[in-house]
Amino acid sequence: MTQKKRILIVEDEKQIRESLQDFFNLQGYDVDGAATGDEGLRKGISDYPDLIVLDIMLPGMHGYDVCRRLRTEGYKNPVLFLTAKGEEVDKLTGFDVGGDDYVTKPFSLLELHARVRALLRRAEKDVPEEEAYSFDNVSVNFTTYDLQVDGKAVKLSAKEMELLRFIVKHRGQVLSREVLLEKVWNYDSEVSTRTVDTHILNLRRKLSDTPPNRYIQTVHGVGYKFVGGL
Repeated sequence: MTQKKRILIVEDEKQIRESLQDFFNLQGYDVDGAATGDEGLRKGISDYPDLIVLDIMLPGMHGYDVCRRLRTEGYKNPVLFLTAKGEEVDKLTGFDVGGDDYVTKPFSLLELHARVRALLRRAEKDVPEEEAYSFDNVSVNFTTYDLQVDGKAVKLSAKEMELLRFIVKHRGQVLSREVLLEKVWNYDSEVSTRTVDTHILNLRRKLSDTPPNRYIQTVHGVGYKFVGGL
């Protein structure tokens, strides 16, 4: 079954935020909201949604600063700016800080949805499915399930290989335990976040990734980040 795409709406005007959440929920997305830039930044990093709709004029942290921080923290999925400003200089600033598209208020929900679909399609095409990957003294083939460390064959379970494939595909990105549960375990009711920690521990051991962990880093309070080969 296809997983729902997850969208985060960062908008301080409650009526607009809730209207957008209702609209995208009806379109079949899994939608969350944030009322401030700080909340949007926190949810963007910890939940790692497939796309963020980000208002520019926010209380506290400005939308441009939120986007800049998201990119610094490794968030690579699309960011669509939402703003009442329409001057070209603002659009260019939005692109400079890492935005992918720009919709000016007032806007059509159908147009916004079309932009969201286009960004999600493009994002899927931009992330190749790699059959093999090598870093340092480690080489892995995701098709044949072969893993070699220092030239010696190492056996991974199917779930360990699936987890390694996912974190390699998203290398450099901070992945929360909840995201890993959804994408690797499909939110199985029998699975807890402790299962993620256990599998990460096993992967580290089999990759000879001893502290301070050269390949799979712990981001305290959030989750994990794979940096092998970066």
